[in-house]
Amino acid sequence: QVQLVESGGGLVQAGGSLRLSCAASLRTFSRHSMGWFRQAPGKERDFVARITWNSGRIDYAESVKGRFTISRDNAKNTVYLQMNSLKPEDTAVYYCAATNPWELGSNTPIGYSYWGQGTQVTVSS
Repeated sequence: QVQLVESGGGLVQAGGSLRLSCAASLRTFSRHSMGWFRQAPGKERDFVARITWNSGRIDYAESVKGRFTISRDNAKNTVYLQMNSLKPEDTAVYYCAATNPWELGSNTPIGYSYWGQGTQVTVSS
């Protein structure tokens, strides 16, 4: 059974930073593209960032470009989301997601087959 476990969320003041981690129980983690999405109350789940299985492509939502950085450590089966210069509008539950092996993922949830339970990020003004 595949498990994705997010951690690192919390409460931070505007302008602060957080680093989210997502540990995956995928035996073939290096073959899976990974993504981060977020969902605020009453809103749809929105794309934040993705990194392909070979790290050959990295994409960000326009709203987080220049502030967030996605990375992966295949030796640790973990993907990270470094979030700097946080804003109140970044408040949401953050989810990590994984594709099937060799797939590239996308900026929509439909491109991913596995999901974590989410971690809450709250940015106060």
